[in-house]
Amino acid sequence: MDRRSLGKTGEVLSIVGFGGILVMNESAENSAAFVAEAVNQWGINYFDVAPSYGNAEEMLGPALEPYRKDVFLACKTGKRDAAGAEEELHASLKRMRTDHFDVYQLHAVTTLAEVDQIFGTGGAMETFLKAREQGKVRFLGFSAHSEEAALALMDRFDFDTILFPFNWSSWLKEGFGPAVMARAVEKEMGIFALKTMAKRAWAEGEERDWSKTWYKPVETYEEARLAARFTLSQPVTAGVSPGHIELFRWLCQAAEEFRPITDAELATLRMWAADLKTIFPQR
Repeated sequence: MDRRSLGKTGEVLSIVGFGGILVMNESAENSAAFVAEAVNQWGINYFDVAPSYGNAEEMLGPALEPYRKDVFLACKTGKRDAAGAEEELHASLKRMRTDHFDVYQLHAVTTLAEVDQIFGTGGAMETFLKAREQGKVRFLGFSAHSEEAALALMDRFDFDTILFPFNWSSWLKEGFGPAVMARAVEKEMGIFALKTMAKRAWAEGEERDWSKTWYKPVETYEEARLAARFTLSQPVTAGVSPGHIELFRWLCQAAEEFRPITDAELATLRMWAADLKTIFPQR
């Protein structure tokens, strides 16, 4: 699998990241098998997890332990205060059986009020900076689910990485993502993509055939291939996989077949997106 540089960090990572939800609610045997497949078959060296992903840390920690020294491990905290973030950091380090994370991220920041709390007295940034000084984390980053929060975070601090929904349907139908991408490129950040293979919001009352995604993912390999081609044609380092092994394999296969997206393929995606209820509606 191709690898790309991660901003100014000096790291070079696989263009697909292993999303920790893949091992949530799986057996220890399946978790170990999924991680071994990712590393040995697909060449994945970027793993991402968070304490909010059910028991994913408990399952991923032992499974990843044999490979830990050879991979880039990202974790997150949903806490906005220093004490809460520190508690989550230490608990995650213990569950993941490691003495450090390669990048530690603020998780799913959405509002400007959260940004203010994070940077205020007693806010989570105090823990982030201390953890970096102590060697418990190497790089600092964030994920965000709104453009205003992402732009505000980048204005307030020189983060090393951003994890954001650079997704075909929301970008092409709603214009959600280009402004954030432009700012991250300008700041020479490492750029990770969330929701690479998301298609639309679940309809009310719709039977959910994928239990670990809060959105309806792509439904065929052709959709997966074009979705991956769209995201990986942006200046991103990697797209993070959805939470099911079947979708992960689709993304890996699409990444191995990657070539820059064509105008005709963009037109196809734009047509597909036109009637979708996207996951980040802007109007």
